[in-house]
Amino acid sequence: MKKEELIQKAYEIAVERYAAIGVDVNKALEDLQKISLSLHCWQADDVTGFESAGELTGGIQATGNYPGKARNIEELRQDVLKAASYIPGTHRLNLHEIYGDFGGQFVDRDQVTPEHFESWMQWAAEHNMKLDFNSTSFSHPKSGNLSLSNPDKSIRDFWIEHTKRCRAIAEEMGKRQGDPCIMNLWIHDGSKDITVNRMKYRALLKDSLDQIFATEYKNMRDCIESKVFGIGLESYTVGSNDFYIGYGATRNKIVTLDTGHFHPTESVADKISSLLLFIPEIMLHVSRPVRWDSDHVTIMNDDTLDLCKEIVRCDALNKVHIGLDYFDASINRIGAYVIGSRATQKCLMQALLEPLAKLREYEANDQLFERLALLEESKSLPWNAVWDMFCLKNSVPVGEDFIVEIQKYEADVTSKR
Repeated sequence: MKKEELIQKAYEIAVERYAAIGVDVNKALEDLQKISLSLHCWQADDVTGFESAGELTGGIQATGNYPGKARNIEELRQDVLKAASYIPGTHRLNLHEIYGDFGGQFVDRDQVTPEHFESWMQWAAEHNMKLDFNSTSFSHPKSGNLSLSNPDKSIRDFWIEHTKRCRAIAEEMGKRQGDPCIMNLWIHDGSKDITVNRMKYRALLKDSLDQIFATEYKNMRDCIESKVFGIGLESYTVGSNDFYIGYGATRNKIVTLDTGHFHPTESVADKISSLLLFIPEIMLHVSRPVRWDSDHVTIMNDDTLDLCKEIVRCDALNKVHIGLDYFDASINRIGAYVIGSRATQKCLMQALLEPLAKLREYEANDQLFERLALLEESKSLPWNAVWDMFCLKNSVPVGEDFIVEIQKYEADVTSKR
């Protein structure tokens, strides 16, 4: 029996199995097809960008030096398209400002314009890949430990202007693609050791954000991202989770939850239902922290699965944007893209196949044994047969077949860089 026939047979059995507990598999497939992940461009080149060849600074670092990373825009685009060809569905690309098409010229960050992303917008349209965007406060002579919260007005104004220009770029991207561009604002600002001026820096950041967001746009959406700490800035982070939740709730802004930006025992999934009562939408940056914000490649673990299930349980698929944010330089970078993206989709698939109606019925009737029993039994239902069909329908490799394809790309392309 051919592989396609085996997949079809297993899928038909899965459809019947799920129907017996009130789950519509076809609807789950339709819902997953509509979910676009925002693929992070920086996985292809270790967050180097095309502004300069300087050192990565600002509380972050990429670990490893696997050969074959993208060295220019053409190679990065080629790698992104290759990775996307193994990921079922239609997805987006998330750009940092330092990935502009600067034509070999140095353009300082307070001078960047939509023209520097014209080729990106044309490329994205050609490949049916919508764009998201990020301002970039790290790896710059004026970064230091403080940017938008810097007491030096000239430095603070530089970063305010930079971020204003990034919003204008995102607006143009959204207008061109007919779909809002999600513009994420994350800054590394903080202190390595004890500070006695916490309030001062946060007041400055609040004022800077108010200036940045003074102009309203129709084709982009702002989101603000917190962090627990940065490397070399361990004791204090100006843009903490509490700060941005307060700002987002009072200014009607999207809050970004990065799964690596919280305490290792803290549940990011638990934050979804609370935040959506007070802010319009949520942006997710999905990664895998190992003891700290180490940005390991996302896998199908309990943290990611709980996160996806909570989105579905909150009926929030249209309120939560899902992006990836890891930069593992220790393994094949295209492989890292594919593993993390497919793992996230597998978690979403399982969430969509959860017998939620029956589980809620049990809970409403205080049938707690039955609820827990069904939650446990659901774990062994044949979701993987549905996943295989999803891949087949999207004409991407089923199962581990993508491994040899990426190995071939490495032999033919990336190993020769």
